[in-house]
Amino acid sequence: MADLIFFTGPMDCGKSTLALQLDHTQRVGGRAGLLCTSQDRSGAARISSRLGLVESAVEVGDEVDLWTHVVHALTGGARIDYLVCDEAQFYSPVQIDQLARIVDELSIDVYAFGILSDFRTELFPGSKRLVELADRIETMQVQPLCWCGKRATHNARTGGGRMVTEGSQVVVGDTTSETAAAGEPSPEVGYEVLCRRHHRRRMNRAVAQATLSPEPLPFGEPDHA
Repeated sequence: MADLIFFTGPMDCGKSTLALQLDHTQRVGGRAGLLCTSQDRSGAARISSRLGLVESAVEVGDEVDLWTHVVHALTGGARIDYLVCDEAQFYSPVQIDQLARIVDELSIDVYAFGILSDFRTELFPGSKRLVELADRIETMQVQPLCWCGKRATHNARTGGGRMVTEGSQVVVGDTTSETAAAGEPSPEVGYEVLCRRHHRRRMNRAVAQATLSPEPLPFGEPDHA
């Protein structure tokens, strides 16, 4: 029996790396797969990992019917044993339904990778539908850290060094640098992972560095001199 499995976690937890590793392991095991992605950080139709791994992939735009795409490939003589679907949060709910149909009616495994919520802590429609339909949900084991050292659970959008709380749900960027993005109030857009406390306080790394006192706290180690 084929399965629809959703691998999820915040940014910087290694989802794309695991997606490419899973594809490699499956191919070494003699299976043939199809790689899909949507709006990869590289800006190209490919799955790219921050560790430098890159593979070409089908770009899943709004117009793509995944069921039709896979059926046409199969009837054309292609072999597809599984799909690896990266950046699945950007897929539409209809496309997630198509993935479920591929699993159920074609017995093809689907491994979807994506983040659950956006910079406003609201679920992406594609991720919400995956939670509703997936046979299994796997939380990524690699845990990124907030600037304070606590486990990061929330994705923050930054502009000009500060958190952005308004704007389009989908603006492609990365956590490693701030890049230009059309349509945003700030010419610079980047992302940062934070713990819930500091996301609620809108205190990202740059703001913390600018506002936190460098002096030691009064409840430090006592002076025994």
